Amino acid sequence: MTRRHARERVLQTLFQFDFTGKIPGKSEIEESLKDKAPSKEIIAFIDGLVVGTISHIKEIDEIIAVASQHWQLQRLAAVDRNILRYATYELLYRDDIPVAVTINEAVDIAKKYSTVDSYSFINGVLDKISSDRQNKRNIDKKN
Repeated sequence: MTRRHARERVLQTLFQFDFTGKIPGKSEIEESLKDKAPSKEIIAFIDGLVVGTISHIKEIDEIIAVASQHWQLQRLAAVDRNILRYATYELLYRDDIPVAVTINEAVDIAKKYSTVDSYSFINGVLDKISSDRQNKRNIDKKN
């Protein structure tokens, strides 16, 4: 199982959380993956993205709302909303993943699972979040 497939599983898990409000445990994630035989690293990657995204969801949702300019988060398609959530988590909290990788993976997954135009919207929002984050880091370095 690749990280791309892992991100797809993260999307599915967050989509389910979005509708049920139930936070999946690591054992539930592992059980859902038993037919894929993922490595321990992939399981940890999935678990980290799911738990990290959910634990920071209020902050992430606020950042997405600002970056998406005039779009109410709950009015976005659930697939798009959850792609943006985990990708924003990666941008904010996973310095080990290059920004370009996070954005490209999110765009490719949107092309696969969402509407024809969604990928460009997701690309634009994530690019804005990434730029804002970089600008904030530059300001913090000057101070």
